[in-house]
Amino acid sequence: MSVSVLSPTRALGGVSELLQVVSLLSLVLLLLKLAQLYLRRQWLLKALHQFPCPPSHWFYGHKKEYQEESELPLLLKRVEKYPSACVRWLWGTRAFVLVYDPDYMKMVLGRSDPKPHRTYKYLTPWIGKGLLLLEGQTWFQHRRMLTPAFHYDILKPYVGLMADSVRVMLDSWEELVSQDSHLEIFEHVSLMTLDTIMKCAFSLQGSIRNDRLTREGRRNHQACQLTHQHTDAVIKERKARLQKEGELEKVRSRRHLDFLDILLFARMENGSRLSDEDLRAEVDTFMFEGHDTTASGISWILYALASHPEHQQRCREEIQSLLGDDTSITWDHLDKMPYTTMCIKEALRLYPPVPTIGRELSKPITFPDGRSLPAGILVSLSFYGLHHNPNVWLNPEVFDPSRFAPGSTRHSHAFLPFSGGSRNCIGKQFAMNELKVAVALTLLRFELSPDPFRVPVPTPVMVLKSKNGIHLQLRKLSDPDVDKNKL
Repeated sequence: MSVSVLSPTRALGGVSELLQVVSLLSLVLLLLKLAQLYLRRQWLLKALHQFPCPPSHWFYGHKKEYQEESELPLLLKRVEKYPSACVRWLWGTRAFVLVYDPDYMKMVLGRSDPKPHRTYKYLTPWIGKGLLLLEGQTWFQHRRMLTPAFHYDILKPYVGLMADSVRVMLDSWEELVSQDSHLEIFEHVSLMTLDTIMKCAFSLQGSIRNDRLTREGRRNHQACQLTHQHTDAVIKERKARLQKEGELEKVRSRRHLDFLDILLFARMENGSRLSDEDLRAEVDTFMFEGHDTTASGISWILYALASHPEHQQRCREEIQSLLGDDTSITWDHLDKMPYTTMCIKEALRLYPPVPTIGRELSKPITFPDGRSLPAGILVSLSFYGLHHNPNVWLNPEVFDPSRFAPGSTRHSHAFLPFSGGSRNCIGKQFAMNELKVAVALTLLRFELSPDPFRVPVPTPVMVLKSKNGIHLQLRKLSDPDVDKNKL
């Protein structure tokens, strides 16, 4: 019996041949990928040729330009130079059309294009697929089912809860400004809006400013979202309690309904209720959208009023004449502060809490000026650019509340702090109520001035924040060193 032994030379030759095959296949795959990228770039160039933009590098697009200059000032330069829209190249094979024109906004928001998966996918593990991330018929069903949660009968009792949370914040400010009149307000406002959401969503009483969740929030604002485990526990406990309490009307007769009550009692058209996973997603979405965005709005409104003392004082006088010496504020007061509302809207124009949203075109679109885009193109709707567009707003950088005076006219899509179309913010009335309550009670207690040494730099993160915080100088109105004649 003979045994053949493979010689080392033949073995090495086999390995060499295998490596050659692998190398050849790798080269073929690389060439195919390069061809794919080339064809993608050529398609984009053809699709976007009607929309001018600054020169871009064939590989890294406009990346270098954005590294050298802050994003929002660069955006405003483009808004001024390129009418309606322009292209921003991220890489050689990835680009989007930046839109800041009301007619363009109206067309895109009037359609049902989905949100770009690549942009929004990072939110899914965090807040689940609630109204913010759902698409199509499922979104429509959830939206229709949740709309009653924002009826004015439901929102009325929330005003008192909002006021309670604001007072807790203002009490802490009194202690802090007795030691140092300069204060970074965004973190405090963020904790206050979280406190409000906890009360309105879950009927949790008292202040959460000192509990474990809040302490974690002080280190990381994003950590203030309820964990999935905590949300599940709250839902489970509430389900058990409602089964004992009985049906909806019995619950309504004993206490006001909170957001979780509405969710648990809501039914779709086919009679089915939300699953536990859907409940958790909608609760977490409400926490996210109703907390950080509102905190951004309040903080920038207070900064705008601090920077314009004449408007601040006029708002204060309006609120004092409405509330007198009583600091309690109710639902009926909210529609009786027209000038304060004008100032709030003008601040939201200058500092929109959500500076941009995205869409991926599901079908071709042709804009009123004749320019068109094919399906598959990413569109970024810049509310910040829209609100600062000199073709839409005269002297857009000037704080001018008269833009929103009764009887004033403007394009239906010129002012979009809560987006527009069918997917506008479902909680916009809730948010506006909270903005009014916070501004009114703050102005009754403090005189606000900007910190000249720490000017905020608006920065688009997920909401509009500031790189260096929002610092104000606060003086309590009852302090003897405050000249009442100047207030």
